[in-house]
Amino acid sequence: MASRSLFATQFYQGALGDEALLADLDAACRDLAREDRAGAAWSRAHGYRGYTSYASLNDLPQRAPAFAAAKRMLDRHVAGFARDCGFDLAGRRLRLDSLWANVMKPGGAHSGHLHPHSTVSGTLYVAVPPGSGALRLEDPRLAMMMAAPTRLADAPEALRPFIYAEPQPGTIFLWESWLRHEVMPSTAKAERISLSFNYRW
Repeated sequence: MASRSLFATQFYQGALGDEALLADLDAACRDLAREDRAGAAWSRAHGYRGYTSYASLNDLPQRAPAFAAAKRMLDRHVAGFARDCGFDLAGRRLRLDSLWANVMKPGGAHSGHLHPHSTVSGTLYVAVPPGSGALRLEDPRLAMMMAAPTRLADAPEALRPFIYAEPQPGTIFLWESWLRHEVMPSTAKAERISLSFNYRW
């Protein structure tokens, strides 16, 4: 007899693979941070260390060609991830529901959260200076492990309660939207820039 793994949690890592587009996205995100007064005000009011367009702009693909190009590439990555998850989409496809820019200053973090009312969520990393901080993913069963011992330090990745995913410029991370995650504090000396997004069925 042998143990087998059940109830897998899928996590996708891909790459944008387009250095010119990455440079255009960097410039477009920095432009937003300078010009979007509503987003800057929301960020200050909510203690966001830097800038996010999360609560101010919902039309980035219409605002700049770089965002439109990124959306087209993300569509393909998300379609592949949906296949990896075994989703029965009944002949339809997942569609981009929201896309927002983040320009995080040194010291910035984002506490644990999930993305309700979405199917797939993710981040495209644009600028990742050394020390930017990993994406931490939490085992969704953690709250139910009342009497479980801790895991060995060298336990297989699939058995660990937390996974730290380290991005590079151009990295694309995707996960199912119910998966709790957080952005670890940045110790970088420069801004970390990313695009976050949700897809719905």
